[in-house]
Amino acid sequence: MVILGIIGMALLIGVIVWPQFWVKQIMARHNIPRPDFPGSGGELAQHLLQHYGLDKATVEKTDMGDHYDPADRTVRLSEENYDGTSLTAVAVAAHEVGHALQHHHNEAGLRLRQKLVGIATITDKIASVFFVAAPVLGVLVRTPSAFIALAAVGIGLLTVRILVHLVTLPVEYDASFRKALPILEEGGYLHRDDLPAARSVLKAAALTYVASAIMSLVDLARWIRILR
Repeated sequence: MVILGIIGMALLIGVIVWPQFWVKQIMARHNIPRPDFPGSGGELAQHLLQHYGLDKATVEKTDMGDHYDPADRTVRLSEENYDGTSLTAVAVAAHEVGHALQHHHNEAGLRLRQKLVGIATITDKIASVFFVAAPVLGVLVRTPSAFIALAAVGIGLLTVRILVHLVTLPVEYDASFRKALPILEEGGYLHRDDLPAARSVLKAAALTYVASAIMSLVDLARWIRILR
């Protein structure tokens, strides 16, 4: 039983760590400067915003990770992707512009995600207090109904974050494969030989949040086990 427990724990850690490791590996593999590219990721992002008439959107450098901020209508790129001329920089820039296009077109998936993110911001603050206090509360409350209520609160708080992840994944895939990839391919921004690598980078960009989603599912399973 001990061996099975160790194997199970190792598999669980692998499931959580592997997606994040794979994303970083793919990004690093294609993060090599390409002198044949006419511009950097930041320049491509600015060009695409102008090309598609997103006049209110801007591009800026950030140290908070690549993302699009709907509130400020800003494509934010890490320094290496903003200034870089690698395949990773170009693909990530196109991916984030894909989110700007979703916003410009008022697409339902992005709207729903933003609403849930707003709710999750509140529930995450409550959860940060609740999960610290939960062990103490578990000692203090000794009736079955109190334990059920305690577990139900934990499950409810985690469910909001899981909903965000579930909605985020299709939004990310849309930004990569219905927006960025056609732009890069049909616009002639990449040579045909570079498209397979670009697909890998765009897949990695879409799967950035998978590790967090799996961790949230593990936490939810733990609280459901308490409830049972």
